[in-house]
Amino acid sequence: MDDLRLGLLLNAVSPAVGGVLVRGEKGTAKSTMVRALAGLLPSIATVAGCRFACDPAAPDPQCPDGPHPGAAPAERPAHLVELPVGVAEDRVVGSLDLERALAEGVQAYEPGLLAKAHRGVLYIDEVNLLQDHLVDLLLDAAAMGRSYVEREGVSVRHAARFLLVGTMNPEEGELRPQLLDRFGLTVEIAATRDADERAEVVRRRLAYDADPAGFAARWDGRERELAERITAARELLPGVELSDPALRQITAVCAAFEVDGLRADIVMARTAVALAAWAGRTAVLEEDVRKAAQLALPHRRRRNPFDAPGLDEEQLDETLAEHRAPEDAGPDDDGPGNGPDDDGPDGGPGGGGPEGGGPDGGPEPGDADPPSADAGSDGPPAPPRQRPGGSRESAPVAADRPYRTRLFTVDGTGRGAQGRRSPAETAAGHTVRARRPRGRLARLHLSATLRAAAPHQLARGRSGRALVLRRDDLREQVRRGRESNLVLFVVDASGSMAARQRMTAVKGAVLSLLMDAYQRRDKIGLVTFRGADAELALPPTSSVEVGAARLEQLPTGGRTPLEAGLLRAHEVLRVERLRDPDRRPLLVVVTDGRATGGKDALPRARRAAGLLAAQGVAAVVLDCESGPVRLGLARELAAHLNGEAVSLDELRAEGVASLVREARTTMTTTTTRKAA
Repeated sequence: MDDLRLGLLLNAVSPAVGGVLVRGEKGTAKSTMVRALAGLLPSIATVAGCRFACDPAAPDPQCPDGPHPGAAPAERPAHLVELPVGVAEDRVVGSLDLERALAEGVQAYEPGLLAKAHRGVLYIDEVNLLQDHLVDLLLDAAAMGRSYVEREGVSVRHAARFLLVGTMNPEEGELRPQLLDRFGLTVEIAATRDADERAEVVRRRLAYDADPAGFAARWDGRERELAERITAARELLPGVELSDPALRQITAVCAAFEVDGLRADIVMARTAVALAAWAGRTAVLEEDVRKAAQLALPHRRRRNPFDAPGLDEEQLDETLAEHRAPEDAGPDDDGPGNGPDDDGPDGGPGGGGPEGGGPDGGPEPGDADPPSADAGSDGPPAPPRQRPGGSRESAPVAADRPYRTRLFTVDGTGRGAQGRRSPAETAAGHTVRARRPRGRLARLHLSATLRAAAPHQLARGRSGRALVLRRDDLREQVRRGRESNLVLFVVDASGSMAARQRMTAVKGAVLSLLMDAYQRRDKIGLVTFRGADAELALPPTSSVEVGAARLEQLPTGGRTPLEAGLLRAHEVLRVERLRDPDRRPLLVVVTDGRATGGKDALPRARRAAGLLAAQGVAAVVLDCESGPVRLGLARELAAHLNGEAVSLDELRAEGVASLVREARTTMTTTTTRKAA
């Protein structure tokens, strides 16, 4: 937990660092750690009666409760504001009382959670499950230090500077890379595997449960010391010097790790300065730069959605040494690998050759096993192994590189969570119609409201220019956007799929569809079938990374129980429909259409497909059949599912675009010839 503790304290010293994203498995006290930070923050002085926590020494000139000339100060603790996962946008930024604005002509504004968190801590538990547009809004406010509310031509803005902390379990889904980049620091935590430490955690928890007040009193002195150190570091922070050599090391590290943009350089500089202040120094040292890189760069190193955050420590040390200031280098420090202590007697590390190891620069005999024949994609396949049931099973094969795929959608208009796949009524998007409000009015449809009120003005005794409105006149906007769906993959992993080395291409296709699901904010699930039965390899989740890992480990072999795979998919969708009735499913069946295992295997599989079709499940069959002779069984399966059949070649978006271009070229040529 050391990095988490340090990351939180650095942001308490310098909120300009940009917040902390805490990644870790469940049950690791992420939330407990963050909530404990609030008690360490110094109390703040505010303008008495101001709902926006204005500083009496420098009140916000745009404060909606202002101006505050000669206002009396009041002292209070810094707030820790927790943001629920299902929160609405109006609750976050605040809202205007539209009824009073229309009927009375007054601008009545109710502050939101951003106003409450000003000069305190805003904590988002399970930030990866928060809707993307809300995460964007929060990060924009954190970056600019100001919140904006725009409603029907009325504008309100107020200061919103806070320490932003988010926690997440990577198993439940990742944040988009552009959102990851907006968090200043990221720390990875895991439960200790040391039995004594685990015992101490349990002991303290039981002591707290037995006597909360007494337990808090035991640690009160330590917490006061920590709070005083935070205050001292804040006072020292403006006097810390970031020298040019230290700044060069920061920018060199960011360049060496090829991070996108310049935000990483700025965050590293601010973090290094905060580290020096926390240590009680007025100069940034190389150790500060190194630690700042470990906290600020790992989450900015991802190149695709399936990359795990990380940092190459050896590369970091080499870059820091290469750009070290001359006065910091020792007498024998001529750069990495060039000092007398770095080389063995024969010129290589540890001796034995130019590159170390054996006399020819290779590994010493017995140092490592030689690479196996199936380590690369070009080598011969691994020999099949025997499964307990007696069928032969091939080792997992690597997937082809992912590519951009066609867009598959669910027909009709849904009401699911906002995403980027199928048409739906959403909170964001273009307005298509008006309706009576369902609950609290959030998005007024002004023209529809006026049309509803206009016929009743004489009966209501209207006099003068003011419009007489009733609650029944109000209309809200219905907006059309796109939703995310549940994409359930049903993958044939039988022996027929392993024939002609098709599984590499098939896995590449599924990996491409997984990446497409990640970009469109979908949930995904994975059912596989082979041998005698089907299994739910991955229950529906937002973590596409876990799906990619399960796909990579998928072996093949045995019979083709297609019926079992479809029936298992039907059961999974039935349960998910009960859990989340608004999220519509998209079934993707990856198969060559064959069915084996018992009498009438193929007719039974088609009856199972008819069961899914009767439920109205949108389906796509990825036809994996290859070779000169094709039976067309996958396309027949698609017909029984009332879905679409797509071959591996047709899946690529580039292939579809090429066909369209060829068709257009043919049409243009034909038209030109006719005109001539």
